[in-house]
Amino acid sequence: MNKTAFDSLQKLCNVIDKLRAPDGCLWDRQQTTESVSRHLMGEAYEVLDAVASGSSDDLKEELGDLLFQILFIAKIAEEQDEFDISHIMEGITAKMIRRHPHVFGNKKVNDVGEIKANWDAIKINEEGKKPRQASVLGSPPRSMPALVTATTITRKAAEVGFDWEKKEHVLEKLDEEIHELKYAVQHGSPESIKDEIGDVLFTMVNLSRFLTVDPETALRATIDKFMSRFAFVEQKLKENGRELSHASLAEMDALWNQAKINSEDPES
Repeated sequence: MNKTAFDSLQKLCNVIDKLRAPDGCLWDRQQTTESVSRHLMGEAYEVLDAVASGSSDDLKEELGDLLFQILFIAKIAEEQDEFDISHIMEGITAKMIRRHPHVFGNKKVNDVGEIKANWDAIKINEEGKKPRQASVLGSPPRSMPALVTATTITRKAAEVGFDWEKKEHVLEKLDEEIHELKYAVQHGSPESIKDEIGDVLFTMVNLSRFLTVDPETALRATIDKFMSRFAFVEQKLKENGRELSHASLAEMDALWNQAKINSEDPES
């Protein structure tokens, strides 16, 4: 870190110190680790949105917002005599050095696969787990979105050979799961319907991986498409002096089809 970057970090820390001071901001002084942490996921997703947009200005701003949240939580911990930002940086620095023995030590590796294997082995040793107790799937945080978790664990399972051989086999599995869902809808309990919906979604994640499509990105694109077309329906109804709540399904469906025709891909 050059001097300018260090000075900028110190300035931001000073701002947080002032906000938390007795004569600082009443709202900021009332915040706790729990209340601030609720914003972390949102800020992280805004970083991802900025990455997807390709705007360096947006990415710079969103990374700043995320960094602020991290430093703010560190400040609260410091006030409670738990740790401070220096402890965080020292800890992650030591961890990265430990987990890269091929860079900071004498470990020899031949490819990325060996690097990942070394990382997993070192992580298991750090956590004090016996190899037979540790799972190659790891321990995904419960707060991680289910779609991301499913993508992560199926990829890890595939890396050790627990996978279908062809995409056609995954498609067959999807047909099977949809058939079971239809049966559950007709004859099953709410719990069995929930289970079958989960199976369908999980199989779709596997299919996405086989087709090298990120399911999160694909679903986000569909959400954006839906919102755009629904906005078109709302706008046209408004232009015709119609309230959305008073429009019939037939009216809305006709406008929806018009929105599809106006889009670049009317078949989607």
